[in-house]
Amino acid sequence: MAAPKLFISYSWSNVEHEKRVLGLAAGLVESGVDVILDKWDLKEGHDAVAFMEKMVTDKSIKKVAIITDKTYAAKADGRAGGVGTETQIISKEVYDKQNQGKFVAVVMEKDDDGNPFVPTYYKSRIFIDLSEPEIYAENFEKLLRWIFDKPLHVKPELGKKPKFLDEPEDLSLGTTVAFRRAVSAIKDNKPFALGALDEYFTIFSANLENFRLTNVQGEFDDAVVDNIESFIPYRNELIQVLLTIAHYCPAEEYIKKVYRFFELLIPYLSVPKDVGSWKEWDFDNFKFIIHEMFLYTIAIFIKTENYALANYLLNNEYYVSYHSSRGSSVMVKFTEFRNYLRSLDYRNNRLKLNRISVHADLLHERSNGTGIEFNDLIQADFVLLLRGDHDASDSYDRWWPETLVYSERFRGPFEIFSRSKSKSYFALIKPMLGINNIEELRAQLDEYKKGNIKLPSWSYLRLEPTELVGLENLETIP
Repeated sequence: MAAPKLFISYSWSNVEHEKRVLGLAAGLVESGVDVILDKWDLKEGHDAVAFMEKMVTDKSIKKVAIITDKTYAAKADGRAGGVGTETQIISKEVYDKQNQGKFVAVVMEKDDDGNPFVPTYYKSRIFIDLSEPEIYAENFEKLLRWIFDKPLHVKPELGKKPKFLDEPEDLSLGTTVAFRRAVSAIKDNKPFALGALDEYFTIFSANLENFRLTNVQGEFDDAVVDNIESFIPYRNELIQVLLTIAHYCPAEEYIKKVYRFFELLIPYLSVPKDVGSWKEWDFDNFKFIIHEMFLYTIAIFIKTENYALANYLLNNEYYVSYHSSRGSSVMVKFTEFRNYLRSLDYRNNRLKLNRISVHADLLHERSNGTGIEFNDLIQADFVLLLRGDHDASDSYDRWWPETLVYSERFRGPFEIFSRSKSKSYFALIKPMLGINNIEELRAQLDEYKKGNIKLPSWSYLRLEPTELVGLENLETIP
């Protein structure tokens, strides 16, 4: 790449100013700029006016820096001397040409009120300020970026229109207004914050019905994937609500609202009471959406060290009224939010994806831009596995950790267990794990080793809970 050519227009105001201009020019040359300056390039016998005109109009010179101080501005406005001649040429170029990026004023002096001395024709344009030592380095970089056409802030490439915008208008939760009101009220600790949160959760849970899959045309797994993609904006709203609670009001009355919210979602995981004919995978979109939201909820409370909030959701059972009519227990554990999605296995085979877990891959892909790292989800999934196995009375009470297919990226314990080298820190997370002491955790890990509790496995991947916990380092310091 050829060095960019830059012509410097300035006034011979005084010796000190000329030294500053020469210093600036030298710094630009050292930074790879081919600077054209009268003191270097205008020799005895040359036509000064022709030189100036050529420098401004020469197509090989892509940039012109107008080094302006009080003297330069006055001469430019009065069309006096060499500066006046250059001004006549430059101002015409500035006004007449379409290329607005060729000229920039570099301010070297300001008046007593802090206003820059610039020629009148340049008043409305953006300038680069090198008038003060404390901002010189930062704005010298800005000047270099302008010369090389390498701006600090670049407009991102135009993306694709979100799919949810092409969905039917009724495919919406209608939560946007309630979401904003709830977040604002919680942040500002308004008296109606709990009511605003309750309103948001009520609208959310009621309007989730809008996302029910009916009369699917084409492959059902395609409909599931498209449906959950359309749900992303509303999942992200929920994430922001939960983060707001975690940061501003991590109190019991708020976690109770979250708990009741998930209780309202449970009916979506199975057949509605007014449906007579159905298939197992008819609700797979709801199974995915609700599982993802619960996983993010636990991940958020762990990430923000609100372990008591996470424990509340894991320790309390959830009331499911319609279970009584089906002869099932009306109280269920958090493992109710973990379900097998047959449609995604079908998709894996139909499209010959050869993926260990399409479900895990989708969770991974969808984690970008949420403010929660995928590693935080994996850690939460592992906590749910430990807690589910600790409390499990049978296999139906266990938690299947979808994201742990990615656990190989960890070459040691998860963050909360690394921090639990400290006894005081381990004391914070013990209730969330459902244990009273390290011996109970060690006993559970021994059950894994002996095979008395069967660990999840995927193809060649085998979990090593002892390594992910870092058992030998727990509680080794106060």
